[in-house]
Amino acid sequence: MNKSISDAQNNNNLPSTDLSQLIQSTLEDYKALDIQNLFIGDISSVADHMVVASGNSKRHVQSIAQNLVEASKAKAHKVLGVEGLESGEWVLVDLGDVIVHIMQPETRAFYDLEKLWKVRPSQPQQTTPA
Repeated sequence: MNKSISDAQNNNNLPSTDLSQLIQSTLEDYKALDIQNLFIGDISSVADHMVVASGNSKRHVQSIAQNLVEASKAKAHKVLGVEGLESGEWVLVDLGDVIVHIMQPETRAFYDLEKLWKVRPSQPQQTTPA
């Protein structure tokens, strides 16, 4: 899975670049805070990218997640799973090559996924030959 986000393909034939743009624009449209795109392809077999964002409240987190799911389905991208929507504290949306975590700020600070995964937020990252 050593791919950049720009050339990765997901399991639904939607280029990851398009998926990344869909996620980014949906999160921005619904006022998600501190959006971070993390390349995890080198350390995970589950996904190539993880996106972490915050919402101000339970309702805000739920709204962001629901709208992301709807936007993905509208673009014919299969949503593989959604967890945590009922509580609205931390919602995970599994979009195949990209896992999206939307959390309330307190939850995000407590779990600190960026530090846990020991990767830095990045723009589409190019892999370098060894």
